[in-house]
Amino acid sequence: MQIIIIRHGDPDYVNDTLTPKGMDEAIALAKFLKNIRIERFYCSPMGRARDTAAPALSATGQRAQILDWLHEFPECVVDPDNGAVHVPWDFNPRLWTGIPEFYDKDKWHETDIMKTGNAYEVYKTVCAGIDGLLESYGYVRFGNCYRAMMPNRKTIVLVCHFGVMCAILSHLLGISPVLLWQGTICPPTGITRLTTEEREEGIAYFRCNRYGDVSHLYLDGQRPSRAGRFRETSLESDLD
Repeated sequence: MQIIIIRHGDPDYVNDTLTPKGMDEAIALAKFLKNIRIERFYCSPMGRARDTAAPALSATGQRAQILDWLHEFPECVVDPDNGAVHVPWDFNPRLWTGIPEFYDKDKWHETDIMKTGNAYEVYKTVCAGIDGLLESYGYVRFGNCYRAMMPNRKTIVLVCHFGVMCAILSHLLGISPVLLWQGTICPPTGITRLTTEEREEGIAYFRCNRYGDVSHLYLDGQRPSRAGRFRETSLESDLD
């Protein structure tokens, strides 16, 4: 089985939709996805995700099932540097790298920062959501892998957001979500693929073979947008 996770296009966060650049990205994405045999699309209820999925749904003649747990993480923790309430990532590296528990997949949520909000409750909802979805396709959670009750080669697509995408990967791969939130960046319309490997009969593990791929944009003559990235050196603007 294959899971394709797609981050929404370049966002207009104020209006929860896409910028003109984001719409161009979504159209390029649709050109790519129409050549893949997709069993079903699943989408976040948020506007920017639905607008990203729309061209692909039109190109493939499909409809997406809206899943509430694919909603982006809320602003739910407090940044100790400035007291601001925001999403549970984008902390200054000086802060989070000095907390060993953030590197632990079982203890990241026990930190003082995460205890200021409900990030762990949202995370558990996402984990339950992806497990329930996979069970409907014949893969039942078993320890840190899955029992392949009905092994298959179906491909499903999830159109969602960076934060929830990292939570899904954290659960499937056994990695602290903080390392993914803070240590990776998936560009808008970036494609992440996970495929089952059943090296032992009846036991499957989801292995990531592509992360944040935007080759569809380059094939369409576009450059990826920088949403979610920060400056490379303190001497430049975040928009350089």
